[in-house]
Amino acid sequence: MSLARLQSRAPSGLDAPSVAVEVHLSGGLPSFTIVGLPEAAVRESRERVRSALINSGFDFPVRRITVNLAPADLPKQGGRFDLPIALGILAASGQLRSTEVDLSGEYLGELGLGGELRPIPGVLPAVLAAGRLGRAVMLPMANRAEASLVRDVRLLAVESLTQAAAYLSGLAPIPAPIAAAPLEKPRQGNEPGDLKDICGQPLGVRALEIAAAGGHSLMMVGPPGCGKTMLAERLAGILPDMQGDEALETAAVYSVSHLGFDSQHWQLRPFRAPHHSASAVSLVGGGARVRPGEISLAHNGVLFLDELSEFSRQVLDQLREPLESGSVSIARAGRTVRYPSRFQWVSAMNPCSCGYYGDRSGRCQCTAQQVRRYWNRLSGPLIDRVDLQVRLQAVDPGELNIKKSGAENSAEVKSRVGCARERQTARAGNINAYLTQSELQQVAPLPYDAQCFLIQASKKLGFSVRGHHRVIRVARTIADLEDTATLTAEHLAEALQYRAPNPT
Repeated sequence: MSLARLQSRAPSGLDAPSVAVEVHLSGGLPSFTIVGLPEAAVRESRERVRSALINSGFDFPVRRITVNLAPADLPKQGGRFDLPIALGILAASGQLRSTEVDLSGEYLGELGLGGELRPIPGVLPAVLAAGRLGRAVMLPMANRAEASLVRDVRLLAVESLTQAAAYLSGLAPIPAPIAAAPLEKPRQGNEPGDLKDICGQPLGVRALEIAAAGGHSLMMVGPPGCGKTMLAERLAGILPDMQGDEALETAAVYSVSHLGFDSQHWQLRPFRAPHHSASAVSLVGGGARVRPGEISLAHNGVLFLDELSEFSRQVLDQLREPLESGSVSIARAGRTVRYPSRFQWVSAMNPCSCGYYGDRSGRCQCTAQQVRRYWNRLSGPLIDRVDLQVRLQAVDPGELNIKKSGAENSAEVKSRVGCARERQTARAGNINAYLTQSELQQVAPLPYDAQCFLIQASKKLGFSVRGHHRVIRVARTIADLEDTATLTAEHLAEALQYRAPNPT
């Protein structure tokens, strides 16, 4: 047979579209041509495949070789097509006979010149897509740990082209299906700090618990050294553990990113803290290969923006749509890539340029105009999307050496947060921060007195409709922490105090 067809997967965000690798041998002058919109790395596979076949003891056909990667209008990139191209040449030239395992599976892998298989990025979305079709996947041994996270998929992990050909020819035993990865992975060095380390910030700790319980965004405003960063770093430690689907989706994002999949962070909620000099592409995603940005790397975790006022206003405004939709679509010429971005946004900033506006020490010398100019670096529509906005004061140095035996640790708060989230999902199928307006009206009806109280407060404080609903969401979360079914004016009053830190 001079024609062979194999299946593979192209990298395209988290979609991994199917690619048919067609290899045809014909008469004529010897040549090796790859068609189907191959990028440079794919075109270079001709030399890798040629050397790998020869050094693995196979004959390289001295014929006209044409490789078609279909569909033709889908860009192909990376070295993942080396293995199916090499196996296709062996099958088309009659050097590979299919017995126990036929060529109807899917094949991924980059070849070294000696025939060894090297790992490829983005293998997890490809295995997920193949699993939905019930297909087996042959892949490099180095990708075994990552691919084994997907259950109910038969994986054939091989170390070389010789081993792959022996399996397909029936000359070597078929490897047993790889067991799924254990639920627990080593977490040394990855644990966040404990809330018990926080001194003198009861309002900040309370706001952090409410934010975790309802999935709300949080902004902390306070002087330098008051503990804003310490509080933010402990948010991931009080969030509920990720479920299987959440962990797999987050791992898939990292698999296609420049960071790659790391088994040490499996099932740990990500905590991303980009520097304030970050560009819009690094935050949202993009580039030549349309990689995920920080907001997608923080999916199902925490995105912390420290020194918020130092970020470019144009960069921050890129967050407005992902905060509402939970995903980001990056459009490029010829294709659009979508990445999930359901993150919990936490930010911290100083109240003015010197950092001490409103501080009890009275050391701030900023004028009202300077403070207003400082706050105008942030757009109003972005600040309106923040659920909890708290103002923190500097900690008295005398409190640092006082041991507080009654302080709660992260495990105790995490347990309470988990119970509150269970109530929310049992009631509406989602946590409070992600409820639509109609769902919010059903799960958080206001008594007449509470409704009058909120309307009066909204008029006095100048809330938008979005701000009005966000106060109700926060109040609903406060009631869930207390295991109370009915919202009261007290719940709304506490929610209102987390709403307006702007001193101007």
